[in-house]
Amino acid sequence: MKVAVIGSGGREHTIIKKLKESKKISKLYAIPGNGGMAEDAQLVPIPVTDINKICEFAKEVKIDYAVVAPDDPLVAGMVDALNEIGVPCFGPDKKAAIIEGSKVFSKDLMKKYGIPTAAYGVYSNMEDALAYVETAPLPTVVKADGLALGKGVIIAETREQAKEAVISIMGDKVFGASGNQIVIEEFLTGPEVSVLAFSDGKTLIPMVSAMDHKRAKDNDKGLNTGGMGTIAPNPYYTSDVAKTCMDEIFIPTIRAMEKEGRPFKGCLFFGLMITPNGPKVIEYNCRFGDPETQVVLPLLKSDLFEIMQACTNGTLHQAEVEFSNGAACCVVMASEGYPQKYESGFPITVDSDIEATVIYAGAKKEGDTVLSAGGRVLGVSATAPDLKAAIEKAYKETEKVHFKNAYKRNDIGARALKALD
Repeated sequence: MKVAVIGSGGREHTIIKKLKESKKISKLYAIPGNGGMAEDAQLVPIPVTDINKICEFAKEVKIDYAVVAPDDPLVAGMVDALNEIGVPCFGPDKKAAIIEGSKVFSKDLMKKYGIPTAAYGVYSNMEDALAYVETAPLPTVVKADGLALGKGVIIAETREQAKEAVISIMGDKVFGASGNQIVIEEFLTGPEVSVLAFSDGKTLIPMVSAMDHKRAKDNDKGLNTGGMGTIAPNPYYTSDVAKTCMDEIFIPTIRAMEKEGRPFKGCLFFGLMITPNGPKVIEYNCRFGDPETQVVLPLLKSDLFEIMQACTNGTLHQAEVEFSNGAACCVVMASEGYPQKYESGFPITVDSDIEATVIYAGAKKEGDTVLSAGGRVLGVSATAPDLKAAIEKAYKETEKVHFKNAYKRNDIGARALKALD
């Protein structure tokens, strides 16, 4: 079968590497992909948001199945458009993708169905929002309603910061129409856990839990990034917590979406906070998380393509979904200066004796040379029987990847190891 994976980052490269293991797939396309993926899939230079062009290409080469990985095309209805021309997809349709596309929708859904989350208010008028933050408990969290490249959430420590957040989102429209409405919610405390789950609209199967490291610098200092590294499994996600999440969050969410006439098929991402009052939802994503995917999928023993098809066909309850008991660590190698000003365009070389997987995110190809082409350039992902060994291996193998201006955090997984002790 001919399969297209839509997207261009580390998440998509990981998905492609996993799909390559399936005997059912004869040809893989990455739309648009990046230069580092060229060995694993044929690159097709169409932007992820160009729905018409992607549909034309799918018809032209007779794509049998598509994996729509990023949030923008999912929320815009890429799955609906491909389904209309007879291409089955992994990923939610537009009606279900709203669970990520609108914070207001997802918060109201949780409230309506009693799914634990932070207390909140919705504001469509800037004056009302500014009046509320005058008395809101601090810190407080201000969120743009729509998609904002992962930057639409501001944790305000002071009233001044809260006001600035409201004005920049609603007044200055820094995120465009995504800031027409905002959510202001209570600040939750506790360890964060990411759980990705396969869903066919009725059945839900959680994957291995993960821990992301968002800050640019060691010891969780510096600016927020798209993720500087991940580990799996997350030690804070105990079997008791997992059971509570299944009973009070995961299944109720899938049932809620079904009742709303928006059955969710694809990968549903639960961003959770394990608060002193139990697990609560911080956010939903309608797709695989990046860089969580880079540690979760390497631990999957079953055929990813068969699971994806089962999600599409509504047969997930019959699918074999098995993960190894081991652990994984992914260390992101970024351009020095990310997430602010940085230089890229430098050749990337990888030693031939590397014993980890190099997942490309910000890379381009010129002739036979792969060059750095972004902030987060690549991830080095390693698996091992236990977490300590996985972390040590990932760091050791980063020494075999070379490009000028390379920067990495040195403490990915340190917090998790502390929790295990």
